[in-house]
Amino acid sequence: MMDLKIFDRMESEVRGYIRSFPVIFKKATGSVLVDEDGKEYIDFFSGAGTLNYGHNNPVFKEKLIEYLQTDGVVHGLDMATSAKKHYLETFERVLLQPRGWHYTLQFTGPTGTNAVEAALKLARQVKGRSNIISFSHGFHGVSGGSLAVTANAKFRNAAGVALGNTTFMPFDGYMGPDFNTIAYLERVLSDPSSGVDHPAAVIVETVQGEGGVNVASQRWLRDLERVCREHDMLLIVDDIQVGCGRTGNFFSFESAGIRPDIITLSKSLSGFGLPMSLVMMKPELDVWKPGAHSGTFRGNNLAFVTAAQALDSYWQDKVFAGNTQRKERLVRDWLENIVHSYPMAGLSVRGRGLIQGLVTPADEGLANQIAERAFQHGIVIETSGAHDEVLKLLPALTIEDELLRKGLEVIERSVAEVLDERGQKARVLKFGGRTR
Repeated sequence: MMDLKIFDRMESEVRGYIRSFPVIFKKATGSVLVDEDGKEYIDFFSGAGTLNYGHNNPVFKEKLIEYLQTDGVVHGLDMATSAKKHYLETFERVLLQPRGWHYTLQFTGPTGTNAVEAALKLARQVKGRSNIISFSHGFHGVSGGSLAVTANAKFRNAAGVALGNTTFMPFDGYMGPDFNTIAYLERVLSDPSSGVDHPAAVIVETVQGEGGVNVASQRWLRDLERVCREHDMLLIVDDIQVGCGRTGNFFSFESAGIRPDIITLSKSLSGFGLPMSLVMMKPELDVWKPGAHSGTFRGNNLAFVTAAQALDSYWQDKVFAGNTQRKERLVRDWLENIVHSYPMAGLSVRGRGLIQGLVTPADEGLANQIAERAFQHGIVIETSGAHDEVLKLLPALTIEDELLRKGLEVIERSVAEVLDERGQKARVLKFGGRTR
């Protein structure tokens, strides 16, 4: 047993992931973490979506070391630097020009929540209104403004102040498959006696990661964009966790054919786990006064170096996106096989790309038990959802097929063990489609 006393003695009780993964990690390469005892763990967590290209990606690391050895600028506030210039040029060449898009970029503080704060402030300035529409189970950060549009009571209750200027609406599927939540939203916005102040903007995740891997349909997203246009509201897509390739395309909303007014990016934006966040806005929305949204670390030049390389290495063509979609099918088929093996367990699967969720019955603690057992067997994986009822698979997009299959085998083994202890036997126990 590792000695974690120093963490207990010196760190705040607010720490979270160390409780789920009570070991001391020493090194990491690709999709493998190694603890101080030398035990290896397959990473199905990816830094909560920050490590889409794996740990210590060798291409990025080489570029980073090369930059440091030339005494390149590390900290530059929002001054012009060679690293930022190269990133802007690469972003325009790889992402914007092929799509025919025109967006202005704002580098905010280094975390995703700061990008959301900036997006909300900007929307309110543009429209001259304070109210924002957010959705049930949505997660957008834990600082003041972003927490106000976050639905989870655990985070909201920690605020210590009233959280306002937000109206929550039901997300796609929240009221069941036969309830049109967009029609409900339209009714509320059209009724002058609904009690809802005219919003400046709508903020939405196309896939709610922390909320339980809830997936908005393409039609729902297109209808949401239409409602925003008809009611003079800006559409903000929070692509912090499910952007940067997580769903296959670089931007999670691309397949729906929509054009958000504002987009927030962070997490895997740097590609190397370095703090970096970004707001993309349509040029006509750039009403900021110089310095109106600031931050000491809004110019992480090391992140610019690796972020530019990520675009050049993985997004010049459609090969990487195709590989992600192929791996999605592998994971999805495997999880569906688990569901069919335990027809009485109340399991189901949902997700897009390489964010997939094995959904268990709420209030039974099953997903947490499976995650704990998987960790004992060498898998780092988390749960999500209002009741932590979803086992969330978030492997690196670069994970090797063999390692991905090995991880899925461990997950299936963990499900089998936990359900067996609960008295639920598999109808036909299969591992990767092979009866054992």
